[in-house]
Amino acid sequence: MDVPVPRFSVIVPAHQVQAYLPACLESVLSQSYPDLELIVVDDCSPDACGAIADEFAARDARVRAVHLPRNAGLGPARNAGMERAVGDYLVFLDGDDTLTPHALRAIADRIKETGEPDVLVYDYARAHCTGETVRNQAAAHLTEQGPAPFRLTDRPGLLKLLMVAWNKTVRREFAEREGFTFPPGYYEDTPWTYPVLMTADTIATLDRVCVHYRQRRQGSILGTPSERHLDVFAQYDRLFAFLESRPELARWRPVLYRRMADHLVTVFTRPDRLPRSLRAEFLRRARVHCRRYRVPGAPVPRPVRLRHALLRLGLRRTWRTLRLASALRRRTVRVTARLLRAARSVALRGHYRVQRCLPLRADRAVFAVDGDLGHGCNPGALEEAFRELAPHVRTAWAAAPAHHHTIPTGTRRLTPGTAAYWTALARSRYLVHNAAFDAGLVRREGQILIQTRAGTPLKHMGLDLRERPAVAGGGDTARLLREAGSWDYLLSANRHSTLTWERVHPGRYTTLEYGQPRTDVLQRATPADVARLRETLGIPEGTVAILYAPTHRDYRRTQRAALDLERVVTRLGPRFMVLARAHPRHGGPLAESAGRVLDVSDHPHVESLCLASDALVTDYSALMFDYAGLDRPIVIHADEPEAFEAARGTYFDLRDLPPGAIARDEDELIDIFAGGHWRGSRSAQLRAAFRERFCPHDDGRSAERVVRRVVLGQTDLPPVVPLEERRPAPSAVAGLARAPLATVPQPAGPRTVTESL
Repeated sequence: MDVPVPRFSVIVPAHQVQAYLPACLESVLSQSYPDLELIVVDDCSPDACGAIADEFAARDARVRAVHLPRNAGLGPARNAGMERAVGDYLVFLDGDDTLTPHALRAIADRIKETGEPDVLVYDYARAHCTGETVRNQAAAHLTEQGPAPFRLTDRPGLLKLLMVAWNKTVRREFAEREGFTFPPGYYEDTPWTYPVLMTADTIATLDRVCVHYRQRRQGSILGTPSERHLDVFAQYDRLFAFLESRPELARWRPVLYRRMADHLVTVFTRPDRLPRSLRAEFLRRARVHCRRYRVPGAPVPRPVRLRHALLRLGLRRTWRTLRLASALRRRTVRVTARLLRAARSVALRGHYRVQRCLPLRADRAVFAVDGDLGHGCNPGALEEAFRELAPHVRTAWAAAPAHHHTIPTGTRRLTPGTAAYWTALARSRYLVHNAAFDAGLVRREGQILIQTRAGTPLKHMGLDLRERPAVAGGGDTARLLREAGSWDYLLSANRHSTLTWERVHPGRYTTLEYGQPRTDVLQRATPADVARLRETLGIPEGTVAILYAPTHRDYRRTQRAALDLERVVTRLGPRFMVLARAHPRHGGPLAESAGRVLDVSDHPHVESLCLASDALVTDYSALMFDYAGLDRPIVIHADEPEAFEAARGTYFDLRDLPPGAIARDEDELIDIFAGGHWRGSRSAQLRAAFRERFCPHDDGRSAERVVRRVVLGQTDLPPVVPLEERRPAPSAVAGLARAPLATVPQPAGPRTVTESL
């Protein structure tokens, strides 16, 4: 009888990690790629690790629990797992770490793309107890550009990565043929990872975070002072002995010597590694190792050469003196910088007070958006209208220097926090923003503050967040009221927005229900503009481009993509591609640009992405209200509706008034596009009702009406073009047949032993 061969054997050693082990195992079993076996090795743990392993094995046939009779250590525990593994590839995961969602699917896809390499190296992120994740700083070495697979000689920079087993998957037959096993003791990864990389005939990389490496505050083995840290010397003896047995690998000796010296420096200088009583012994043994394995004449940068020389010569007191001097220098630099910042702040406040005493300039206007970003959103559209309709007013845009390139050449560039910035705030008649103005701003008599907001509100805003302290984050209600009290005008797109804004931001301002200025470009664009934008983005002719733009999830400490975009486009076939745009607060891209998934998070103008796309997929983002004005299909991916409603709250239920089809999960979303429902008659009816309610004034002249009213003082404003008379540019595939698009056939089930021979 044929025995199924899983694609992956995931080996998890467990010792005193009962608090973290369930999350670790769940992260494996919940993977969207289920072709795996999970081998949990209970390393005679005194806590509940063994019981947890048995519980998981009882409920999932893919789990095997292995109980060692005595505590052997991490290396022998992994060996016990390898002895029982039958999968094509070995995946190692420590019991307190986790796999990221869809990691195994991404690994499997990359293995297939690169021709079944011996080793695949992927990325990780350090996961802190605060919920923050920080990606590996050496991630640039994992680029997927260039030929693949390759040998280590083609990409020696891989040796600069963290030399651990859990950021690599290794072909089991290769590991067994070479006889690779883990040694006992601390730092057991060292004699494993270097030989694996040096001897592999084929290596590939995956530029994606697949592992969250938990940073434990206490209890970590390597973070506990112990004489076991002296094991590092035995591990490097094993490594160099392996090198001696393979003369063809002699070229790597200088590299390994430097890596060893750097590693010894790290162990010696970290305060949580060596007990004070062992520091002299460690330095003595380090001196012996450096003299034994040093390669004379090997090129090493000067600062590194100095550290290695001190280690090799055993100059413990000199080392300590240099470290104290370096620490004193760093502290002096920090204190000096703090004093300089304080002095500069005082000087700027004084400068602002002086400027407020000087006359206002009626021909000056300052624009900005939330986050000091580049030219765009509603203030960007108004700034263009100022220059066109009121050329006597000189405009300036305040943004961080990194975004100055987005500002039109005819507009003055300002950097927040500079003297020029505060001068402009003090003396300009018009101040335009889409969020909170600068906290230090004092509204002068005669100044006109225009608040545009950043879209139609779906999520709770303003005073309504008082009932949701977890989302509000300790927001200052007094400042919110003071801020709203300083506005002269508030822009609104529709009646829903007007009623909401006036309630959650109470003030004496005048509401201008003229539409969203940022949607003007969507109404004015031509088919030629659409074609040009698609060509700029590299969208092939005849391809359906889906813009995926999810919102920020306040109830998650760390943001993650709710969709496996690579899987989505694979299922939908070659006629589809995805433009993935992360929310500005997401903190990183939704996906790496690869194949038919294009990350456009850094694109300066979301309006251009709307025009270039053929459909929008979002969850609870206000972008849906702008996109509806284009009269193009919208699909709502309403995952976790209860969690979102409980944490943030919405002003109406999207399921009662959707702009198009609704998908509750990834498979439903794929079916909606594959079956053609995304642009069917029912979706068109829903979109029409949505447009009528939320896009009554978005006719391409919203910004013009604002400028004519506020700046030019006109009351006879351009009439609103009725919805039925508007002709926004159609999408590039609007004329394609409405027939359902078939999905790509799925791969066959698990292979068997006989099939693999």
